[in-house]
This record gives sequence, C-alpha cells and structure tokens, in this order.
Amino acid sequence: MLNLQIHPRNAPVTSLQVEQGCTIGKDASCDVIVKGMLIGKLQARIVRENNAYYIEDQGGIAATLVNGSPITRYGPLTEADQIEIGVTTIKIVRAAATTQSAQSAHHAAQPSQVAAQAPISLSAAPSAQASGPAQFGSSFVSEAQAPSPTAAPYAQAMAPIAESIDRSVAMVRESAVAPSKPAAEAPLRMHSAQVKKTAAESLPVAPINSPVGIELRKQAHMKVIAALDLRRLNVARMEEDDLRKTVSAALDDILNHDASFRSPDIALETLKKSVFDEIIGLGPLEELLADPTVSEIMVNCHDEIFVEQAGQLKRTPVIFTDDRAVIGAIERIVAPIGRRIDESSPMVDARLADGSRVNAVIPPLALKGPSITIRKFSKRKLVGQDLLNFGTMSPEMLEFLHTAVEQGANIIISGGTGSGKTTLLNVLSSYIPDSERIVTVEDAAELQLSQPNLVSLEARPANMEGKGAIHIRDLVKNCLRMRPDRIVIGECRGGEALDMLQAMNTGHDGSLTTAHANTPRDCIARLEVMTLMAGLDLPVQAIREQICSAVDIIVQQSRFSCGSRRVTHVTEVSGMESGVITLQDVFVFKEEGFGENGKIVGKFVPTAYIPDFYQELIRRRIPVNTDIFTRAAG
Repeated sequence: MLNLQIHPRNAPVTSLQVEQGCTIGKDASCDVIVKGMLIGKLQARIVRENNAYYIEDQGGIAATLVNGSPITRYGPLTEADQIEIGVTTIKIVRAAATTQSAQSAHHAAQPSQVAAQAPISLSAAPSAQASGPAQFGSSFVSEAQAPSPTAAPYAQAMAPIAESIDRSVAMVRESAVAPSKPAAEAPLRMHSAQVKKTAAESLPVAPINSPVGIELRKQAHMKVIAALDLRRLNVARMEEDDLRKTVSAALDDILNHDASFRSPDIALETLKKSVFDEIIGLGPLEELLADPTVSEIMVNCHDEIFVEQAGQLKRTPVIFTDDRAVIGAIERIVAPIGRRIDESSPMVDARLADGSRVNAVIPPLALKGPSITIRKFSKRKLVGQDLLNFGTMSPEMLEFLHTAVEQGANIIISGGTGSGKTTLLNVLSSYIPDSERIVTVEDAAELQLSQPNLVSLEARPANMEGKGAIHIRDLVKNCLRMRPDRIVIGECRGGEALDMLQAMNTGHDGSLTTAHANTPRDCIARLEVMTLMAGLDLPVQAIREQICSAVDIIVQQSRFSCGSRRVTHVTEVSGMESGVITLQDVFVFKEEGFGENGKIVGKFVPTAYIPDFYQELIRRRIPVNTDIFTRAAG
C-alpha cells in the first residue's frame, strides 16, 4: 500500500491510499485531479510492479518532477521522494498502524526487510529521452551529480546492467516480506530422486543447471544485489572493470561466508562463474560463445537452448534461470550500439563486439518467452584458403572469383538462410585493391574489411516515437555522393536493389551484395521483385535490361541437409534473348551421393565455357589463366 499526501496550493491537504496504482491529471476521471493550463488530461500514472511503486510521465506541457528533476519513469518511490506537478506537491508518507495485528505484522516483517530498506533506482528510464539524472539510491544522487554529456554513451551502455540489477532488487524485496522461512530453503532440501527425475525428463544436465543449482544461482544473485544496494553503489556510473571487480568481490564474500551455498555436487567456483556471467555478461551463453565448434546459438526460451555444431543442430543442457535473465542478456547486447527492445519495439537486430549477428524477439511476439539467435563469426578473419579447406569451392573457382573481384566485376552472392553468404562476401571483399575507396552499407554491421580507404554505414531503427529510422535504401542513395569506387551492400531485401543496380550501371564497377534465392535463375526473379518494391511503376522489360547490364556474375551457395556448405553454381549473366535474361554456368557442383560420415560427396567441374568477362580482359591484354575452365576439380 502506498500512502499519498496531496498538497494543492491554496487548498486543503488530502490523502489517498494506492493499492495497485492511480492516475494523475486534470481530467475528472483521474484519481488525483491537478488543475492548471499546462497539465495534461492524463499527466502521470503510478503503477505497482514487484511490490514496488513507480511513477511514469504520460505527457503534458508541464513536466512531472520528482525531487526537483523532470522524469519519464522513476522508482521505486520512497518516503524521501516528493512529486511536483504544476502547483501541486505529492508526498509519500508512512501509514499509521491502526490495529494491534497490523503493528505485529509490521514488527514481524522488520528483520527480513533489512535488505530492502534503501529503495533504489538505477536509471530514470532506459530511453535516451529520459531527462532526469541516472540514479542509484535516489535519496543521495542529486542533479548536480548527474553524468556529464560526455559520459552519456557509457551510461547508456551500462544501463542494461543497471536495469537488470534494479529488477533483481525488486525480487529481493518480494522475497524479503515472505511470512515464513526463506524461499530457498524448501527447494534446496528437494529430495535427490526428485531432482534426478526432473532432469531426466529432458537432457542430462550439469548440477549447476539442475533445479537445486538454479535455486542456488537465484539466491546468490539476489544476495549480491542486496549487498550492492546496502553499499549505495551507483552501478550506472561505474567503469566496467570496477564493476566486474566489485561484483566479483561481493560474490566471493557471500559464497565463502554463507554455508547454505555449499553443495557436494556444485563447486563454489562454478557457482560464482554462473552468477557472475548472469549479472555482468550473457549468462550461460558465455560458454557457448567461447566454444569454437559452435557456429550458431538459438535460445527458444530460458530453458531451451540449441546450437549448431558441424552443421548439425543439437540441444544443449545449459539454461537461463528465468525469462528475466534472458531479457537482461538481450538488453546488455543492444544498448551499447544504441538499439532498444521493449513492448513497443519487441524485435531487434544487433551485433556483439566480435561482429557476431544477433536477432532477439520478446513477448508478446515470442509466445514461449524471450528468444535470441546468434550467428557467430570466426574470431580469426577467414580467407580464401579456409573456404578450400572447408570444401566450399575448388581452387579454380576461387581463382576465377579472385580475378573477377580484382578486375571490377559486379557480383551477387545468392543463397538460402545460413548458407554462408556473408562469410563468402567477407572473403571476396578482401580481394578489392587497397587503392580503391569502399563504402559498405548494412542493416547490422557484419562485414570485416581491412582496406585503408573504407567507410562503413549502418541502418538505424526508429526511436520510441516511431521516428528517426534510416533505411538501407537511404544509405545507398547517400553513399553515391561519397565518391565510392566500390559499393558493398550486406544484403538486398527490398527497394535498395534498384539503387544498387543504378550504381552498378553508373561507373561503380566491382560492387558486391547478397540476396536470398535458391538458384541463379531465382536470384534474377528476386532482383526483379525487389526492384518493383522501390515503388516505381517500371515495365518488367526495363528492369530486366537494368539487371542484364549491371550484374556480371551470380555465385550460388547452398547448405545441404548434412550441414555442408558448397558453392553450387558460378554463373555469368550473358545477355538477353526475346526479353528473357540468359545465364551461362561457368562452374557447377555435381552431387555424387553421401559419404560414410553422412556428408555430401561431389565434385566441382567447369563447363568449358569461357565467360565474356574473361574474354574482355583478354582483349584488353590483361593476363588471365583460361586453363581453369577446362580442368576438372575433385
């Protein structure tokens, strides 16, 4: 129960008891009516979350102030806080005990509420629009102590950790007021046979991921948060190294001095690493990210995580403690690159520090719980020899593509999801001469080019108001004004295909991009459809002429059922006949069945066709090797 004391100017003081929440504004339907020309009909709202109360500004010309600072969202509210809206002041007051039973309940709750005596707010709001100072212990962080503008990017990056801790504090308070013995006591005494039965229902799990282990992780997590709360630490303003040291020291102190965390099956170091990763890092995903054999991580829900290893999908025994831990990991991924995820924007594309691609979806769109998909990139930049070692293509195909990129052929890499298009694009882009200026355009930055004259552009999603989005097409148009020799687009999905084709046709030879299609012929059809998505009423014949004159080579990459990835076609766009674009295969992959290990078996063969592109190089007296078109590869 929250007790409000309302002090309007030149009017009697009134009181209001809030159970679940209340509304504040000048509309007659509001619970607290505040008069004034600048006050909104619904100016603010007090909501209850996890046994704590928060105030949210709902709009209006006048600002909603808490302790003199304008807020977007603030909480948990305490007796030290004072709300000001227009000329009305609202104070939070302690409820008077009216009965002996209420007094007894109050005194009984006191010992268990020690950890919750100092309500905290780690940040005024996750939004970049929040105008109040980042706060940890609102009663002692003043406006003068707010981070300077130069510290704003770091504060934004640290906000998800702060929010994760803030949510955990609410959990601590909720468990602190429990009327009986600690919540952990019953689960920790779970009968071992029951634990074994639960684990056997899915996969064999490590003790740290068993029901007992999960309960230990939750309890240790909450105790760390309570310890940081009592020490009045402003987490949002701490350097990352200091934060890691502080959390590590707090964990050591708790685990070494609390006997309840000692288990014959779970080493303290294992428990510490699990809790530390969940507070500071990406939780159980840390060990999967560190595993070089894992190429993709798929979190379907907090206790259902799959990985791709050697091209095969398999379920892992590692799990998050709950959905809140998954959301905390997502926020720590997206915040440093200026992206956000919430109910108004429940999907996000992002990247990790090493360039790995991340897609996240949260409820209400994700029905089973927050979902994360991570496409890992190799820590070592791959080169052409790696593709040969993987069996992705033959040496003759690589030599041909190397020459094509070097000599300025326009190339589209076509393939299905997970076929390795971006990896191949990275390798081919490395063959662009260092003397040329390159502009890359991507939805989420993944390319790893090392040329000296390089500009990388990344699209931007809309903000909380649905404004400010910068799409790939806008960036492609802009990069034409940046004097590029080469344009590399991470992936064509829509109307930007028209701008890409126009760029290829106006002197930007040697441009590269990728597209989703199953065959080279399908890729041509996809380009036609994407060009129509630009919104221009162009005849199909004009579009086909644009494609025919712009695109030189289509490289088709496929992922087979065994997990193997192969370049199945290297095809030249050779011209038009009767209004249809003609294609000519230069190299193809011929399947010959499956080997003993279940992997696809086949060989790369040339078609003996010497592409027009090579014949043009010969006419220009540029030395090229034409033998690659006649000798078969294994």
